[in-house]
Amino acid sequence: MTRQLDVINIGAPADPRPEPAMPSACETHGCGGADEPMQPLPAFGIVTVDGHEITAEQIAEEMPHHPAPTGEEAWRAAAQALVVRHLLMREARSRGLAAEETNETGKRTADDEGLVKALLDDIVGDAIPTEAECKRYYSANRHRFRTPTLYEASHILIEPEEGAGEDGWTAAEAQTRTIIDAVADDPEAFAEAAREFSGCPSGQQNGSLGQIRRGELVEQVQSHIEATVVGSVNPAPVRSKHGWHVIRLDRIIEGRELPFEVAKDKIADLLEARSWTVSAMQIVQSLAEKAEIEGVVLDAPPSEEDQRQGTLAA
Repeated sequence: MTRQLDVINIGAPADPRPEPAMPSACETHGCGGADEPMQPLPAFGIVTVDGHEITAEQIAEEMPHHPAPTGEEAWRAAAQALVVRHLLMREARSRGLAAEETNETGKRTADDEGLVKALLDDIVGDAIPTEAECKRYYSANRHRFRTPTLYEASHILIEPEEGAGEDGWTAAEAQTRTIIDAVADDPEAFAEAAREFSGCPSGQQNGSLGQIRRGELVEQVQSHIEATVVGSVNPAPVRSKHGWHVIRLDRIIEGRELPFEVAKDKIADLLEARSWTVSAMQIVQSLAEKAEIEGVVLDAPPSEEDQRQGTLAA
């Protein structure tokens, strides 16, 4: 298993997931601000580890790697990361460890990253789970090892006239209802109407959205697809931020449970990653407890149960 080893952030929040978007015409947004003056970076005091100062310049350089709602939060996260890195590198040097020349892909590693990796590999090693452990996990979490349910659907997008306000939306809805009455459940008539009227590029493919899984479309449209009878056009249109949609559902391919033999490699990776991460965090906490750290407080590492839940959610 390949381990991403940038720096261990204790108690760092998970990255937000992007909001799913409806396939539609490209939306171009201009990017400005190239000439805007850079705002001064905050400084919140001196940070030291056993008398060794983590300088304001080092923290400022680290801050872009820790985006946060406020400058103070970004500063704190950067300072924590640098303290953790210093503790790990100091311990690695005290053990006489050396950074490897290359990583697993053959690319040279930075000295500090190599030292940290060497230390954690030396202390933690590999915690490869047994097949019995993997089977127990599989038995308790069968619902997590399923192929997704797929929906083969098509749509016709009627966009409101630009600048027409709510009247434009009302007219677009009326047009979708006219289309629904005209095409009924005839797939050929639906395909022809999609090519003629749809404002989505999918119109040129008879309105086909292909095989869709939950989470790939905006919620309103996905829910409407799932409420449609297979082989028919939904008798009501649905509104999204892009316009009004006529929905046709052609097929549902139900998800199926994966056998253990197919899932076991993924389970082994999950269990190994959980064990390795918990052990690494415990090492950091142990080193922090023995050091005199001023200027920033390291968050307590999550418990093994919290880490387990986080791994499952991933």
